[in-house]
Amino acid sequence: MDLQQMRYVVALAETRNFTRAAERCSVVQSSLSHRIAGLERELGVKLFARSSRRVELTSAGEAFLVSARECLAAADRAAADAAAAAGVVRGRLAVGVIVTTAAVDVPELLQRYRARHPDVHVLLRAGHSDALAAAVRGGELDIAFLGLPVGEQPSGVESIALDHDEHVLVVPAGHRLAGASRVTLGDIAGETFVDFASGTPGRAQSDRAFAAAGLTRDVAYEAGAVELFTQLIARGLGVALLPSAFIRPRAAGDPGLALVPVVDGPRRTEYLVWSRFNPSPATRAMLAVLGVPKAAAQAQA
Repeated sequence: MDLQQMRYVVALAETRNFTRAAERCSVVQSSLSHRIAGLERELGVKLFARSSRRVELTSAGEAFLVSARECLAAADRAAADAAAAAGVVRGRLAVGVIVTTAAVDVPELLQRYRARHPDVHVLLRAGHSDALAAAVRGGELDIAFLGLPVGEQPSGVESIALDHDEHVLVVPAGHRLAGASRVTLGDIAGETFVDFASGTPGRAQSDRAFAAAGLTRDVAYEAGAVELFTQLIARGLGVALLPSAFIRPRAAGDPGLALVPVVDGPRRTEYLVWSRFNPSPATRAMLAVLGVPKAAAQAQA
């Protein structure tokens, strides 16, 4: 058994197709099939159930896949550590971001990082703050940018607060409140709202503010992409509360939207988080680019 066979198994498990798995591994299909069959003979079990149209993991394959991924991750980390000892940063960096990240210009950050560390393969994933924090704790992501209600902090990870912000009301340009200097939650509780999915941190920020004010509201549209938020609002289908630092530059170029300050509206804190356990050289290099103090970046290294 060798690492290349494990890579073939992981590729086939993820693609469920011999041709696509071979393309991912840059080998001919016959070679990949032969190596996997050889591994199955060595192990004495079938890792995949095959037919002319389908490829699926067997129960033995499911069990093997977990350890195979761990072995490959350990091998990649060993190579990255050796390179880092020689002054070269290599390996993989998985970055998570919420869709309303505003404290950091993520594309510009990744551009700077790539200029300094071109041998690092960067992966980017968008998602909700709770899911991203869980992925960092579980080792699926190396760092993440989160947004949480004021007073709530990320748990089980290292974190630094990047910025504090307040939400503004986003309404269509012809809305009755479009020209208001400010509003309260009581003024807008009767409106129809566009918001994030129930149970997510992005939604909780507004839900908690209304609950604290003793108010209820109607959320008729749930969306994960802010572009859909703004399209629904511009067509007069609803209003939304969104972080001001994120929405202001976007609304400035959209004549169909108007922003109104909210006196008692939601507030959030944006965080940078990373794993408490032995951050990789690629992770420490990103923290350095972000200006995180070295002592904090290596506290658990």
